[in-house]
Amino acid sequence: MSWRCGIIGLPNAGKTTIFNALTAGAAEVAPYPFCTISPNTGVVPVPDPRLARLGQLLQPQRLTPASIEFVDVAGLIEGASRGEGLGNQFLGHIREVDLLVHVVRCFGDESCPHPLAVLDPVRDVEVVETELLLADLEILARQRLRMEKRAQAGDKAAAPILPTLVKVEAGLNRGTWARDLNLGPAELKHLEGTPLLTMKPCLFVANLSEAELEGGIHYAALKALAAARHRPVVPILGDLEAELQAFSPEERQEFLAELGLTETGMARLVRESSLLLGLVTFYTVVGPEVRAWHVPAGTPAPRAAGCVHSDMEKGFIRAEVMPFTALDELGSPARVKEAGLLKVEGRDYLVADGDILLFRFQR
Repeated sequence: MSWRCGIIGLPNAGKTTIFNALTAGAAEVAPYPFCTISPNTGVVPVPDPRLARLGQLLQPQRLTPASIEFVDVAGLIEGASRGEGLGNQFLGHIREVDLLVHVVRCFGDESCPHPLAVLDPVRDVEVVETELLLADLEILARQRLRMEKRAQAGDKAAAPILPTLVKVEAGLNRGTWARDLNLGPAELKHLEGTPLLTMKPCLFVANLSEAELEGGIHYAALKALAAARHRPVVPILGDLEAELQAFSPEERQEFLAELGLTETGMARLVRESSLLLGLVTFYTVVGPEVRAWHVPAGTPAPRAAGCVHSDMEKGFIRAEVMPFTALDELGSPARVKEAGLLKVEGRDYLVADGDILLFRFQR
């Protein structure tokens, strides 16, 4: 199962610089709007200390981390919901992602002009989010008209959907994202056929200069806005992180240590994205490979088996479950089994974060 994170924001916010730092890519970076037209995509491994520990304990030939796909989407300008700039392309691309990574510029640079002339992170966020709200309002209006016509024609299934559409439309008009309206299970079901951008989880990336990181007013303003909207904010020195990609892992760690950091901003961003998507990680040990997998929290064991291979889900019999914490403490699978901590679970078992799973299935 592939998870896609769309990198969005105003032109010249540093989206492609962040993308290149994430993926060690070489997408074009230029100080003018719409440098990115077709979205760049890259698959990023998820940093995972538990997987490294499993490598020490089990000594496999190969460790394969879970991964997330990042998509660098074209920059948005005011009026995108009406098709201004590359608005139609922008909105179409982000409808296809699972999470929004909103890069917000918090650095000044005369060689890279701000599209709105003056640096103001809070205003920049409002410009982008207003376009998302307006795009969703247009979709909701069309959907509401369709449901009204169907209800008038006697379609009993359409009538219960209308109050949900009206409720969400009213929320969007107040500036509240659809996902922040505390919708119930039935209301969420009513929206399944309505691809709303504001139903997607979203985090902020503060693209900073070193001076701004050390106490700048722009970063402080963005953090205050993020707190008010209950969204994570990840600070990143975009240019520095891109330069770090040319370092060896050892040189990178030394450089970070000199700055008093234990990990890169990219590692924090990937981890926060995984958390916000509501994913848990399980592990499989097959032959020479130990592999990490991502599934949504609450995933039943047969569906998790299907991530490994579709035949495993179809022929699922049971799952042998070893908690990572038990293996980490006791040191070997044999000792975990001797301690009675290896469990056998059936079809109703919900995969927990850190499970090491062996699937039994009929071929």
